[in-house]
Amino acid sequence: MRPSTSVRRWVTRGSVAAFASVGLAVGVMAGAGSAQASAGHHSAVVNPYSPAYHHSYRHGAVPTIAQQGKMNAWSAAHHSKASLLAFGGGIDGIGVTDGTEKVYLVFYSGKWGTETPSGCNGLTSTCTFSGDAKGMAPRLQEFFKGLGTNSEAWSTVMTQYCQGVSVGATSCPSTNTQHVAYPTGGATLAGVWYDSRKEPFTASGHNLGVQAVSAAAHFGNTTAASNRDAQYVIVSGTGKNPDGWLTNGFCAWHDYNGDTTLSGGAVTSPYGDISFTNLPYIPDAGSSCGQNFVNSNGPLDGVTIVEGHEYAETITDQNPAGGWTDSSGAENGDKCAWITPGTPGGSHDLTLSTGSFAVQTTWSNNGSHCAG
Repeated sequence: MRPSTSVRRWVTRGSVAAFASVGLAVGVMAGAGSAQASAGHHSAVVNPYSPAYHHSYRHGAVPTIAQQGKMNAWSAAHHSKASLLAFGGGIDGIGVTDGTEKVYLVFYSGKWGTETPSGCNGLTSTCTFSGDAKGMAPRLQEFFKGLGTNSEAWSTVMTQYCQGVSVGATSCPSTNTQHVAYPTGGATLAGVWYDSRKEPFTASGHNLGVQAVSAAAHFGNTTAASNRDAQYVIVSGTGKNPDGWLTNGFCAWHDYNGDTTLSGGAVTSPYGDISFTNLPYIPDAGSSCGQNFVNSNGPLDGVTIVEGHEYAETITDQNPAGGWTDSSGAENGDKCAWITPGTPGGSHDLTLSTGSFAVQTTWSNNGSHCAG
């Protein structure tokens, strides 16, 4: 275990070799909606072990640890190399989250049991659920409530990315006013909704997108402007199998409603583009999705490692893949997934005002390394 340090000190250029085999793509190119992006540097996933292979809507898919090993072995055998992230031009004018990040946690399905307090919004109190034996729900809430506190450097890495630059650009000038924003301390969590309606056992990407659009309506975000910096995390209850995660080698992924490659098809939204994450009940996967990955007694390590991965990718590639990806389609979280703690660029504990949380590092173009 080790706490976060300054982005400039976290890892040196010489660490690239240490994680090059890990920094390989599981992100993909989107061809969805009325895209303003050029295909440019983006390419479809070619690694047959990637959860996104032939499932292009699984942007930034976090592979299980075992699946990551298979991906790494294939990439090493085929001489795959890491590359810098480059800007994709935006889709519907959206590349990155350049305003105050707003994360809405949507607890989906009756599997969560009874909510306490009833009608909890997550802001004035922490929502707990009788069906959440592992405590995933409060862990997520406290993580997002803490981002941007204690001058944490993890979030700083993402602020180097922007929109308003040319397609294929690999850096953002300091004069650019559309950089990813540093989160306002304690304000990233924008709300919690418990929708106890029955969730399909294996919800499709379309089902999850519909749920995200419903959540936008629930929170009163009924204009494109109100959803411009928002993301909806659809958190399935224990025992559910959203998009077949239990057998498809992934822990989570993100996308937006307009992606025509979504399983089940794109989702119509009267409220502008809706960014959402498919976040299954991570404790169900045990060590495959990060249990005890950073801490010897860290049963919820994977919860914040996986969701932190998707959050970081959403704010740098909000409408995939119009934001920042590398030549193989990998996003900033993909390039640093499941690096062993205590090694350069490895996962570690992030100390916030709300507690200590396991996170992975994310890719920094500025130094060509995993940082945070």
